[in-house]
Amino acid sequence: MEARTEKRNKAVISQFQMEGEPEHISPYGNGHINDTYLVAMKGNGPDYILQRINKSVFPQPEVVVENIAGVTAYLRDRIEKRGGDVTREVLNLIPTLGGENFLVDSDGQYWRAYLFVDRTITYQLPDTEAVFRESARAFARFGALLAEYPSEKLNHTIPGFHDTPWRYQQLRQAIQNDPRRRAKEVERELAFAFARETEASRLQDMQNNGQLPVRVTHNDTKLNNVLFDAQSNTGVCVIDLDTVMPGLAAHDFGDAIRFGANTSEEDEADLSKCELSLPMFRAYTEGYLEIARGTFTDHEIAVLPVGAKMMTLECGIRFLADYINGDVYFKVHDPDQNLRRARNQLKLVQSMEDKWVDMNAIVENAL
Repeated sequence: MEARTEKRNKAVISQFQMEGEPEHISPYGNGHINDTYLVAMKGNGPDYILQRINKSVFPQPEVVVENIAGVTAYLRDRIEKRGGDVTREVLNLIPTLGGENFLVDSDGQYWRAYLFVDRTITYQLPDTEAVFRESARAFARFGALLAEYPSEKLNHTIPGFHDTPWRYQQLRQAIQNDPRRRAKEVERELAFAFARETEASRLQDMQNNGQLPVRVTHNDTKLNNVLFDAQSNTGVCVIDLDTVMPGLAAHDFGDAIRFGANTSEEDEADLSKCELSLPMFRAYTEGYLEIARGTFTDHEIAVLPVGAKMMTLECGIRFLADYINGDVYFKVHDPDQNLRRARNQLKLVQSMEDKWVDMNAIVENAL
């Protein structure tokens, strides 16, 4: 980390109610959106996480933090009442010296800090079915604890986040603008995506018809957003709550599947390596429904495979639109990374279609 950045970070840290003196500050994690740092303190005191919120993605950072503050306070109360450890099982925002949950620096950048959850590990991809099943339990437990939280109190931090028909509109707008003249080279991918546009509103239509209830959802249920206890390897804490807002359970389930049940990494160029793993799909479904079956309605359970396909398709067209737009939303390490991501997700959609009967049978058998 360059000296100027370190000096800035130290100035920001001094404005939060952190115990002790920082020993070192280092970049942390693999997130696409925010800038995240681990603040290791001298001595035996707690360590902290410092984050700069990406205002390009979250134009109103204060409402993001408002959601997080409300949800984490509610979770702490629920966890404490059942005898859990509120320092490890839920994120804890650290207030500023003025008692706020976020800081705005002299450049207008928004910052927040959390208590670091110690003795934990994360996984980028599931090493085993057991790890993926345990992550499902963690996300399902997160949803179950928040089942009675009034979702209408939450802000929509990214309006239309899982509005798949709107994502198709964004894709069309990207094609029309085409600032880098990239649309021509992805005609095959565009044809694949638009051939499935008629399916895009199914979950939304069911919600509008009252068949799917609106819940508090995480909306970014990747495996690496679960902290695992380093000793027991059980899911301890669900993190990265920026996109917590009203939504559908099928979206949370589906996002986890499209990431964790893919036999390849998200930006793998060799598409022959990209398939839906039915064993991983089964592991996640069993773990998820083990916790959530008492909370979900029959309609919600029946459309879990639809959620998996729609979330994968939606992510595919979002990556594709961002590639055409010139990589303005997702962080990329090379000019073709978003294109690889898009192709990977669309290949996964094809694999799901090929295994559709098996996916539905797995859900039915998990009940």
